[in-house]
Amino acid sequence: MDPISILIADDHPLILAGLSALLGAMPEFRVAAQAADGEQAVALYRQHRPDLVMMDLNMPRLHGLAAIEQIRAEDASASIVILTTYQGDEDVYRGLQAGAKAYLLKDGEPAQLLDCLRTVASGKQYLPPTVANKLAERMASSQLSRRELDILAHLATGKSNKMIARSADIEVGTVKFHVNNILAKLNVASRTEAATVAARRGLLSVF
Repeated sequence: MDPISILIADDHPLILAGLSALLGAMPEFRVAAQAADGEQAVALYRQHRPDLVMMDLNMPRLHGLAAIEQIRAEDASASIVILTTYQGDEDVYRGLQAGAKAYLLKDGEPAQLLDCLRTVASGKQYLPPTVANKLAERMASSQLSRRELDILAHLATGKSNKMIARSADIEVGTVKFHVNNILAKLNVASRTEAATVAARRGLLSVF
């Protein structure tokens, strides 16, 4: 049986080298290409059409989520594994919504990564228990709108309603309305608590 071909996309040279060495030492895998940013990942996918893609999220030129969406738009059958340090439940949700088949954290064990690659290569989804719990937490809460996410980002920097209104070019009353909705959806009682929950859940890292 032919080895499973893999495209590795990560902007850290040491991560690329380490993953390539790990997979290159196993006959069942073959590293087809390595990408140092999101745009390169999309281009190399077009060129090599690997069986699997291992994608980091925070990359230059094109965010990992956008790269996943582009690859999946061109090839709906693409099998993509997110390997990242981001662990907020919003990151997990958006990664899977973009089309990834698995979501792993970089501090996991090599055995877990290999098990994940084999599972996804067989056509199945792979979510470790900790990631599955974060996804369940995200699905259980109400989703913030794009406008609410924008206002939440301003709120997290300590801006007043008047300052947010000027930045977003909306009325102060509209800001108050959105802030109240944000507090209700996050199930918190204060702006400070909302900022804390948003940071923990990864809502502030959404591009």
